[in-house]
Amino acid sequence: MTCQHVLHVAVFYNRKKMISENAIILFNPRAAQSKPRLPNSILSLASVIEGLYNYSFVDSNLESNPWEKINQYIQEGKIKYFCCTVMPGPQLKQAIPLSKRIRELFPDIIIIWGGYFPAQHPKEVLLSGYVDYIISGPAEYAFPQLLATLENNTSLLDIKGLVYHTQGKIQENDTDEIPDLNLLPPFPYEKLHHFYPLQQYLAKTFLGEKTIGYHSSYGCPYNCSFCGVASVYQLRWKGKSPEKIVEDLLYLKTKFGGDAVEFNDNNFFTSEKRSLSFAKLMLPHKFSWWAEGRIDTLYHYADETLKLMSDSGCKMIFLGAESGNDAVLEKMSKGGTQNGDMILSLTKRLLQNNIIPELSFVFGLPSDTKEEVLKQINEEITFIKKLKKLFPQTVVILYVYSPVVTAGTKLYEEAMANGFIFPRQLEDWISPQWEGIDQRKNPLTPWLSTAMVRKIKNFETLLNGYYPNASDIGLSTWTRRLLKAFSYFRYKTGIYAMPYEIKLLQKIVRYRYFDKEGF
Repeated sequence: MTCQHVLHVAVFYNRKKMISENAIILFNPRAAQSKPRLPNSILSLASVIEGLYNYSFVDSNLESNPWEKINQYIQEGKIKYFCCTVMPGPQLKQAIPLSKRIRELFPDIIIIWGGYFPAQHPKEVLLSGYVDYIISGPAEYAFPQLLATLENNTSLLDIKGLVYHTQGKIQENDTDEIPDLNLLPPFPYEKLHHFYPLQQYLAKTFLGEKTIGYHSSYGCPYNCSFCGVASVYQLRWKGKSPEKIVEDLLYLKTKFGGDAVEFNDNNFFTSEKRSLSFAKLMLPHKFSWWAEGRIDTLYHYADETLKLMSDSGCKMIFLGAESGNDAVLEKMSKGGTQNGDMILSLTKRLLQNNIIPELSFVFGLPSDTKEEVLKQINEEITFIKKLKKLFPQTVVILYVYSPVVTAGTKLYEEAMANGFIFPRQLEDWISPQWEGIDQRKNPLTPWLSTAMVRKIKNFETLLNGYYPNASDIGLSTWTRRLLKAFSYFRYKTGIYAMPYEIKLLQKIVRYRYFDKEGF
């Protein structure tokens, strides 16, 4: 940690009565999941300005009309800053029009964006004319420093991670380090509770009746060529100590009744030592938990660690299997560390320890010919059917490849060479053909034909019919049997085209596919 950052941490813990009269709106746009999750991104911002500025939360996941709430706060107080976290995909549908509306009606309000989308597309965001500043990467140091700089009209050049438009060009300051999460102030859960009863964020899931969403680490030390995390965090990772994690979870349990936790980390299991320590501390507390990791990391975990994780309440782990094809894994920068046999081996070991593997597969990487793309799709289907036959309890998630800005990687360059182009204007991102691409559900990739995409989605329908996911808590035993019976012939014969009867049945029984956005 630099001397400058030491000073920031000192400020966090030695607050004085110096609250600015200029107030802030911390806005969380509506996301894709069906149930609201704790808005950890804006809670982290609130934690580092607590006692320094007046601020209000607006969480669109709990607002029928967020503009009414935003406008109310603007009319009531001296709002100077509108701060918005923006993930690619659904959040853009509100972040863009609301930011534009604020700029048109209240041009003096300063608009600040953070999150993965502006970090990956800063030029398009800043040239829109209605976003003033971007904080790229961790914001815990940069955000309070930016506010102080704007309040005092001093230089912006020393604020690491800041991106802004100046003198006709876009200025991108040096990347900031990931903060030590153990030194940051606690999240102001109590204050959020005044705006939105916190129990609304504790959802019934496969894990428990009141599931907490929690971040215990930032970043990921790996360089997968299809993942935006690598470009934002630049192969860095830092985790909170197991003791701090457990302290927070027990507070949320005692104060608000939480009984399970989803770790929304990019890679919870980077350190086996940390995972083992956390599991030991959780043993007496009867918490169920879910987290995301890598095949080639957990494959090397000791059996004793996996057992202790299970005993501590680990019910399911999301893992990027990506492909059973070594050549495809090589394109994804996972070649040499992961392969099909490793996927099958780890799946078996996790199930032996009563942990359900949730494996994601990515279809449709660019190739020289459409025949090669179709061959890859067929090979993935064959591998997945083999996996499910051996381990039917495994949850399988299918994605269609969507390029992300990872300049310099072979996969990104190949996508560009094959004719893929990102939107040039910010508002184009919320047009119907683009709104789903960053969820890997609605590709606009030239090498994938409509028939190929249809085949992938039809296979997904049959897969989830023949093997209803264990995580869908709304399905009864007889409903699962009915879905399996209706899907049996098609799944076994490979006749995937037009599975309308399966889709209708899934709709009737309200079957929900499980994915990492929420249970």
